[in-house]
Amino acid sequence: MRALYGIVLYALAPFVPLRLLWRARRNPAYRRRIGERFARFAPLPARPRLWVHAVSVGEVIAAAPLVRRLRQAYPEHAVLLTCTTPTGSAQIARLFGDTVEHVYLPYDLPHVVARFLDRARPHLALIMETELWPNLFAACAARGVPVMLANARLSERSARGYARLSALTRETLACIDVVAAQDEDSAARFRALGAPQVRTLGNLKYDLEIPPEAAQAGRALRKALGAARPVWIAASTHPGEPEAVLAAFAAVRKRFADAALILVPRHPERFEEAAGACLRAGYRLARRSLGETGDARTDVLLGDTLGELMSLYAAADVAFVGGSLVSTGGHNPLEPAALGLPVLTGPYRSNFAAVYEALVAEGAAEVVEDAGALGAAVADLLGDPTRRQEAGTAGHAVVQRNRGALARTLKAVGEILARTKERPANAR
Repeated sequence: MRALYGIVLYALAPFVPLRLLWRARRNPAYRRRIGERFARFAPLPARPRLWVHAVSVGEVIAAAPLVRRLRQAYPEHAVLLTCTTPTGSAQIARLFGDTVEHVYLPYDLPHVVARFLDRARPHLALIMETELWPNLFAACAARGVPVMLANARLSERSARGYARLSALTRETLACIDVVAAQDEDSAARFRALGAPQVRTLGNLKYDLEIPPEAAQAGRALRKALGAARPVWIAASTHPGEPEAVLAAFAAVRKRFADAALILVPRHPERFEEAAGACLRAGYRLARRSLGETGDARTDVLLGDTLGELMSLYAAADVAFVGGSLVSTGGHNPLEPAALGLPVLTGPYRSNFAAVYEALVAEGAAEVVEDAGALGAAVADLLGDPTRRQEAGTAGHAVVQRNRGALARTLKAVGEILARTKERPANAR
């Protein structure tokens, strides 16, 4: 099955650069560093190395506390952090600068992953969430590089997809030393697919860190917009959602004429579309990409930058987390919850099903079905400070209660390294 998989990839390989150039129409960064996607980069310095792969922005943010702790626990090791998207790469640069090594993860072609491992020479691969790469994992197993699937989650829908390729999935999972699952449901699905070593260590995203400067920047933005105004945020929106959010905003304005909206599209290629939608609706717009903070006359503050989401959350009273009114599966609600904001989500939240279940059960989050319900829910929360505070307090408590996955993951990393021949001295 893996041989057939490789043949298919080689057949598609000539079209890969064309796809990157097509995506570069909206985000020019896709046409840069194409060579890295085929493992064409200078060999990394010869030293012990821990490799962490985080596919894009959300995974990079979730991995950040783990990366920092790895650097502290294993100072003689380099940390290589890979991703697959320009936005993920920008986030890595913003969070870590030159304190980690960074390249794109290459495509899963046998000769390409061999070149990647030749040039990176990792002692351990930590793959965040559910990135299963048959050729890469097989190459790691052949070279004795242990693989840990960290913060692993597997929805019922994804499990059905992997089950359709059961032979290839089972072979790939057999190359993984430990699947560190976020929750028992994910763990059960990995075991059903044939993963031999599965442990439930919890969700690393509960161990998020809120930088003091982010909270401070949020307070400054809120002061600029008007401290007494009601402000809500619609974050990580996908195509189709900005229009729904603006319709909801119009409904909110009927009850709160001075309300302000912070709108944050998920992807940079959608920034101009969102700006155009706001202007067509007749709203006064301020753009973070221009260094604007907005003022008392601003209707919509557009978060058309990268790396500011936590600060933008900190400027709001209520948070809607996008990717959930369209069938994307939703995004991380723990950032606003950790800041004490009540959370709203659409019906599509499978990517964070367990997290939302916990938040909804405690009254910290509410599910809305469409733009009309979103507008009504936002207005109700803005009009009820007591309920808003109770929901925010409950969300913060859920985050605090579920912390601990980071410590358990670090312990598992130490156990894996202790079983390798070239384990670091401070892991003995």
